[in-house]
This record gives sequence, C-alpha cells and structure tokens, in this order.
Amino acid sequence: MAEFVLVAGAWLGSWAWDEVAAQLRAAGHGAHPVTLSGLADRQGVPAGQQTHVQDIVDEVEHNDLRDVVLVGHSYSGIPVGQAAERIGDRLARVVFVDSEVPTGGESFASGFWQGPAALAASIAEHGGFWMPLTAADCDGQGLTGQQIARLVGSSTPHPGATLTEPAVLTRPLGELPATYVKCLLDGPEPNPTVAGLLTSERWQLVKMDTGHWPMFSQPQELARILLAAAA
Repeated sequence: MAEFVLVAGAWLGSWAWDEVAAQLRAAGHGAHPVTLSGLADRQGVPAGQQTHVQDIVDEVEHNDLRDVVLVGHSYSGIPVGQAAERIGDRLARVVFVDSEVPTGGESFASGFWQGPAALAASIAEHGGFWMPLTAADCDGQGLTGQQIARLVGSSTPHPGATLTEPAVLTRPLGELPATYVKCLLDGPEPNPTVAGLLTSERWQLVKMDTGHWPMFSQPQELARILLAAAA
C-alpha cells in the first residue's frame, strides 16, 4: 500500500484533491491531502518557502508514513521537491503534476513567465499576497463552467514570501525517483529545466490531454496515473 501525500498549487488547499483522493482510497491506498500554511483553512498562518517544505515533511513524519508518493502540482512542485530529499527512505516516488521544480538558490519568482519584478510588484500591491486567478484566466484548460466556478470560488490569496524565497537542495534532483506529468493544454513541452531532468534514467514523463488543473478536469485519469507511478 502506498501513502500519497497530495499538495496542490498556488491559491489552493487540500480540498482540491477531493475527487483524486477518493479514487486512491478506493484502490486501497492512503491519501493525505495537505493544506499549506497561509492558504484555505490555514489562512493567517505566516509562511515562507521553507515553511511549506516543513508542512509537507511534518505530514509524513507526524503520521509515520512509509512508501510515500509525494505529489506536487504547479507551484507546489518546488516545496515538494525539497521535501522529497528530506524524508529519506520513507520516499517511494515523487510525482510533479504540470509543476515547477526546485533549483537550488532560485525561487518560484525566478522563473515567473512575466519576470520576477512583475510578480514582486503584484505581491507588493496586494499586501504581500499573490491574488487568485479569475474565471477568464482558466479558459482553454479543459474545465467546465462548474469546475471553473469551484476553482476560482474556493481559491485564497497566496503568501508572497513562499514565491520569492529560494529553494534549498542538498543533492541533484535528477537522483530522485520521479514522474513528471505534462498537461498538454498548458503547453506541449516541459520547460527546459524539467526537460534536462527527464534525461535522468530515474525520471519518467507522462502526458495528459487536459489543462493545468487535472485534479478538476480529469480526476479519474490523474488518479490512474498516480497509481501507476506507485506500482
């Protein structure tokens, strides 16, 4: 039996994994959706990048989980990749779902598509938070109107310090056993950093014909991919 620790991307909490977690549990595995500090039902809790890493490590260690499959979506690939190094032999595999990956000394903002200055300005303008997407931002991602309404309506502002503080790695990420799930509606190819990691014999690429939030648009297919990664 695998223990899946599920961490959603920016603005989201453990609620984002409801449908996927149900599928994993029905298959006989453990599922542990995590709400990171400062988000969803944990709004108001101060958080930096390393706080989020510790949130994930704590979920594993406090529950004494073994055969852990760490799953990081979008932003959360950065803290998940760091946590994967820190849980030692508890780790079975890490799965990055259309996510960023950590680079030592670099932050999420370092690779932001509009540039780090644009993200920093947005965070400063909103009192230290990155504001959630609008419904229009979710167009073209394979989501129904109802799914978009749930995604947008339940999102909360994201603590800005988690996006600007640098990642800390103690070993090359390519040494971890990993699966990278590329969601094709969000771009046909992984970014150059991920492409480089995929040259490792320990990394596997899986593609999904959907958008950036497959836990909403294709939860059954995402659960199938996670189960296959754990096999």
